[in-house]
Amino acid sequence: MARHSHFQPGREPLQDQSGLELRRSHVSGPLHFLNPTWAHYTLPQQLQAKHAAPGEVRPHPPIEHLWRSRDNRKGRHALRVDTKATPEETGYTVPPLTRSTHAIAKGILRMLTCVPYWDVSYLVAIAFTIGSMIWIINAFFVWLPLEVPQAAFPGETLTGGGVSGFIGATVFEIGSVLLLLEAINANQTGCFGWALESVLSKTKSEEDGTHSHTPASTKVTPSMRECRHHHANRKSLLFVNRSHPSASDHESLSNRPGYVTSSPDGRSFRWLPSVSELRSHYFHELGFLASLVQFLAATIFWIAGFTGLPGIYDHMSQGLADGVYWVPQIVGGLGFVLSGLLFTLETQSKWYRPAWHVLGWHIGVWNFIGGIGFTLCGALGPGSMHSKVEYQATLATFWGSWAFMIGSTIQWYESLQKHPVEKK
Repeated sequence: MARHSHFQPGREPLQDQSGLELRRSHVSGPLHFLNPTWAHYTLPQQLQAKHAAPGEVRPHPPIEHLWRSRDNRKGRHALRVDTKATPEETGYTVPPLTRSTHAIAKGILRMLTCVPYWDVSYLVAIAFTIGSMIWIINAFFVWLPLEVPQAAFPGETLTGGGVSGFIGATVFEIGSVLLLLEAINANQTGCFGWALESVLSKTKSEEDGTHSHTPASTKVTPSMRECRHHHANRKSLLFVNRSHPSASDHESLSNRPGYVTSSPDGRSFRWLPSVSELRSHYFHELGFLASLVQFLAATIFWIAGFTGLPGIYDHMSQGLADGVYWVPQIVGGLGFVLSGLLFTLETQSKWYRPAWHVLGWHIGVWNFIGGIGFTLCGALGPGSMHSKVEYQATLATFWGSWAFMIGSTIQWYESLQKHPVEKK
């Protein structure tokens, strides 16, 4: 059996969530030799059966919980609902879709008013957004003098471009470290993240005229109390649990089916996984591989940011500049391309089927485009003694930076939308 069609022993998410049933035929991933990235769970079957007609079998449940590896890392809890079915038919009152204009407006307002500094997913998004803004400024320093020569000023390209490039590469490196730590510390058990509340209806007895309340439907609402992801703990930063659990807590955690501890003392944060975990799990985890490639690419790219500083770049020969400035840009840019491609594939149930409705898919695509821009800049750089080549190289940095900016802004929005609701 292909690895992408089933979870490995002890790695199946939501095993301890009573009532949720894994639809094993809907476990999938884009690459057959890697772990699954998608899974569907149905809500308690007894409620669905209660509201079904006699002898009726529901092949497509009205509400599904979507487990996606990217959503799990980001602390998101996705639902897919049948908007055409009524509560009387299904027994559920479903939350509104998050693709509506009103929900999107609330999400944008949340970006301006919420600062969850304890959420590493939010920190990742902010780091790459700030880094992209710095690279846009850098692109103006190196491209604008060629586009509008009369607006150039002394030191604009060497000092302005060199210093802003170093800062931008450093911020990208910080964001990549956080991204890798996020992948290492992903919640292996997952969580449902929604509460099921009974909604009562008032009925009047025809015999004595008394009123009684009977369950009419079950309301599905977001619940932070039900969440066990890192962002639910506001007293922690980077997953670190500052309160040490008692011995009984350790025992209860160790008895949970599928629970994977992150460190010997029971804390939820660690810097590095063990070698055996790398071989058995992480090297088969698409999100971890994408994060690792991003980290390696940013580290190599940082070399170009350092050697591009004034006082270093202007004292190098052309051959030395090609080796320690342009080559790291090419290699780092190719790493960004590969990372963006892997993050895009992670959101797809099949490698050939785009996930247009998933925010993470668009983030990966824009980062893929941004990586192409940075790679072209490095590839054209050695020929920058020709004015047309230099123009295209700096222009590639400009549109590549804007592509990263778009992807990072969507990632910022994604990090604050913890309970997405999609239409079946």
